[in-house]
Amino acid sequence: MDLTGKKVSVIGAGKSGMAAAELLCRKGAKVLVSEFGRIGAVDLLRLREMPLSFEQEGHSARVYEADFCVLSPGIPPHAEVVTTMQAKGIPLYSEIEIASWFCKARIVGITGTDGKTTTSTLVHRICEEDGLRQGYRAFSVGNIGVPFSSMVSDMNIGDVAVVELSSYQLERSPTFRPDVAVITNITPDHLDRYGGDMNSYAAAKFSIYANQRAVDTLVCNGDDPLLREHFIDGMERFPFRIVPFGMDLVFEAKQASCIVVLEGDALCVRTVDGDDRVIETSEFLKNSFRGRHNISNVLAAVAVARALGIDNDVVRRVLREFRGVEHRQEYVLTINGADWVNDSKATNINAMRQALEALPGTAILIAGGRDKGNDYASITELVRKKVSLIIAIGESRGKITAAFKEVVPVEAVATLNDAVLFAHNAVRPGQTVLFSPGCASFDMFNNFEDRGMQFKQCVHQLSPC
Repeated sequence: MDLTGKKVSVIGAGKSGMAAAELLCRKGAKVLVSEFGRIGAVDLLRLREMPLSFEQEGHSARVYEADFCVLSPGIPPHAEVVTTMQAKGIPLYSEIEIASWFCKARIVGITGTDGKTTTSTLVHRICEEDGLRQGYRAFSVGNIGVPFSSMVSDMNIGDVAVVELSSYQLERSPTFRPDVAVITNITPDHLDRYGGDMNSYAAAKFSIYANQRAVDTLVCNGDDPLLREHFIDGMERFPFRIVPFGMDLVFEAKQASCIVVLEGDALCVRTVDGDDRVIETSEFLKNSFRGRHNISNVLAAVAVARALGIDNDVVRRVLREFRGVEHRQEYVLTINGADWVNDSKATNINAMRQALEALPGTAILIAGGRDKGNDYASITELVRKKVSLIIAIGESRGKITAAFKEVVPVEAVATLNDAVLFAHNAVRPGQTVLFSPGCASFDMFNNFEDRGMQFKQCVHQLSPC
């Protein structure tokens, strides 16, 4: 892709926008970075050191003097700058799309509503371990926190780029083509962005396979009804290989060349030649990495490893050492016989459900934030069974109170620290205090990582240990 002299507008000066701008400059493009808000001091210094133009506190008419535009994922599709670009016929691309133009490495693209980060982390660690033996490098990029564009120039043929992908990033990626694509599941999320339409949300996720060919592989969750209906029940319609995974799959290997399943307590790769037992669940499920959903994530990672030709002994070694992902059902402390768990990564109801289902006993649940169109009624019976008290925070605390006040006691508080203190006074030995917001973080925090770190700080302040 020759970009020499091409005029490119980068809308948004966040992490992905800055990384895309740097990559485009190296490729000879004439770049304008345009930020609707104020650009931070550190990023201003970076911009002044690059051969480009930039503006802040609004988008000028200059942004439309472009051959194409790179759009940051957080910018909504109805924003004026987006609709004007579309009206003028200016192509809009994601940072993921731009980076993929220059990627020499094999790409493993991972999307889905839940499990993306855990699956991506597992796959990356498996590839890292295998790469030490086989002589290639593995990169973890995308929605996991490191922009694809910031690392793509370091990737060589034979390396592996593990790219975690949100629906936002896939929306503007018309030629993106992973060698191995993964869809962990599809459940309601971000419906505020998609006008409440699950089909539109699913379509954004499904674009991950749009450019795959016969040599490529799609790994998908056969336990998910939507994915099963779309991919597995009509597998012959697709030109690429499909590898289903799941805990409840009952169809035979002859319906797919390879299936990854839970057989009793063992994870197995099933082919027409029989079952290849990879590992027992008891070997990897631990305090900070437990629950049925994490078995599903491991099944997905095993399927990817098989697609990449990685030996089982490598997979076993990584899984035995894995302790989970920060902010995802992360064990923090035990205080006075009660466990405290940080699940700040739970930004939707399904993630909250998974955390509750994984609990060994009952919990005090701290939840709330910026609501994304959540249907709290879908977890009413689970809350009744597993939760003794809900402490509601953030913009959605009124909605949460209304949804659950007839189910369990609910206490609405002003701050996260207030919630931690209230939970500390109310929890009993043997219970868990679960911080699983089920909502976005942007009403009170910079992101879910900031939210999780603040929760852990509040908890540690309760105990001198």
